[in-house]
Amino acid sequence: MATTKWTIDPTHSEIGFKVKHMMFTNVSGRFNVYEGTVTTEDDSFENAQIDFKAAVNSIDTNNNDRDNHLKSADFFDVENHSHLTFQSTGFKKIEENEYELSGKLTIKGVEKDVKFPVEFSGLMTDPWGNTKVGLNILGKINRKDWGLNWNSALETGGVLVGDEIKMNIELQLAKQ
Repeated sequence: MATTKWTIDPTHSEIGFKVKHMMFTNVSGRFNVYEGTVTTEDDSFENAQIDFKAAVNSIDTNNNDRDNHLKSADFFDVENHSHLTFQSTGFKKIEENEYELSGKLTIKGVEKDVKFPVEFSGLMTDPWGNTKVGLNILGKINRKDWGLNWNSALETGGVLVGDEIKMNIELQLAKQ
């Protein structure tokens, strides 16, 4: 069976996340610089191999001071860990357009096994004849599992930054 290579189309993709701020509102962010490849057997995505990395220095929460704090040793420690990476260990079809993605996520030098649900949005040909695929990866991780421990107690109780990170990754892949 022939293998097919796919690359992320960065103009139609987003690597987004949300985290609770002060225990009651969400702060959104994204990584603006990333790359990834997907290898499949023909156009079937079952058992796809996914390799991804994002430049942590490209983190963007729409607040320069917060972004600089996230880049510091308190969080991502960009000076010593310039990228976060993901390498899949499985991509299993659950139902018609639902998959489960498993793999190894490395943040700040710490590698952990993760599983995320994936919505397969379909395979289409764009107006210029390029074959594209849409994937939406929704998931949650606990930032402390990767050593992102910094926090500040609130006078009213609770903490400034939530532990749970909600990911919303929209990918449009282009067939090579």
